[in-house]
Amino acid sequence: MTHRVGQFRDMIEGRRPAPPAAQLLGWKLLAIDPAVGSIEVEFLATESFLNPAGSVQGGLLGAMLDDTVGPAAMAFLGGDRMAQTLELKVSFMRPARPGRLVGRGRVVHSGREILFLEGELRDSDQRLIATATATARAVAVHSGPQQTKLA
Repeated sequence: MTHRVGQFRDMIEGRRPAPPAAQLLGWKLLAIDPAVGSIEVEFLATESFLNPAGSVQGGLLGAMLDDTVGPAAMAFLGGDRMAQTLELKVSFMRPARPGRLVGRGRVVHSGREILFLEGELRDSDQRLIATATATARAVAVHSGPQQTKLA
């Protein structure tokens, strides 16, 4: 069994706060199975998430799905590597209204560096709101501030 350590583990065990984006989305862990790379999380869509049509803006739903499949991959990776999203495809089934939304994500397949992920987002009535597929790269976790070089 892989030893589970790192910033993600610290966050889900309450020793570290969630990242600001997760806090904005109202991210809350409901269930997790690191061995198979599955997760269930809750989001709180607020009135400030609404578009002019009165439904939750699609980009925020995409962010919720990214914050579902990414943590599924992070749990699966065990803490010494993190999941860097390479691509995310979102399909919208119906509009979302403010309130509780539940995301379920899982690792479909993992290679040495690349992971394939799936996720779904449902409302409080269990209606399917949106689905996503994603590809992520497993990269080493670095402690300390990161320097980014521009070409």
